[in-house]
Amino acid sequence: MRLIIILMALALAQGSMAQKKPLLESQKEVEKQAIKEFETAMAAPEGSLYLFALENNIKGIYDFKITLGKRGKVISVFVISREGGDISSQNMFKDAVKAFKFNFKLPKNKNYSFKHKFIFNYKT
Repeated sequence: MRLIIILMALALAQGSMAQKKPLLESQKEVEKQAIKEFETAMAAPEGSLYLFALENNIKGIYDFKITLGKRGKVISVFVISREGGDISSQNMFKDAVKAFKFNFKLPKNKNYSFKHKFIFNYKT
């Protein structure tokens, strides 16, 4: 019985260690990893942002300034420019970006900003 409890505790501990997100601290590595994750999310056929845009018929090109903080959460999304699309779609997509979950964490009380252009040119 004691052996089973020990094995279960080890399995739980190993599972929680495997789920830890890496801590990124430099502006360059945060920007590189965030853009990589955005590009994956924008990729067809299963990227979460790709599917969101397809489902909501979002079109155009959106250039955003994104600020990350609070341990890796998106704390602000500022629209730099928009080509095509409409304000409603822009705001809907901006909210989706703000809710995006990254697979890394950041130090407490430190913010990182970068620009990224989202291009919707999928065929429906």
